[in-house]
Amino acid sequence: MIKVSESAKTKVVTLMQEEGFNPAEAFVRVGVKSGGCSGLSYDLYFDTKKAEDDKSFEDNDVQIVVDKKSLLYLIGTTLEYSGGLNGKGFVFNNPNAQRTCGCGESFSL
Repeated sequence: MIKVSESAKTKVVTLMQEEGFNPAEAFVRVGVKSGGCSGLSYDLYFDTKKAEDDKSFEDNDVQIVVDKKSLLYLIGTTLEYSGGLNGKGFVFNNPNAQRTCGCGESFSL
């Protein structure tokens, strides 16, 4: 399961509306792909189509969809949003990551 902080929820809803998605129908697709300075990087975007092997979660009124392969890397992760002058944007607090890079966008197990 992936959790969504209150700050991430607020930003997700705002961005969905700005990009023309209906928050009641669209969802956040989260995945893991090869790349980044630590070996794996996070992938996050809005979507409306689910694949057969996708896993769906809802937390804090936000629908999250993860492909089966990425789920193993993301179990227990909390999606947060950090704004402000030094904010990073969306941040993944992943308890499975043993090492992360300085930018926080990639990790390794």
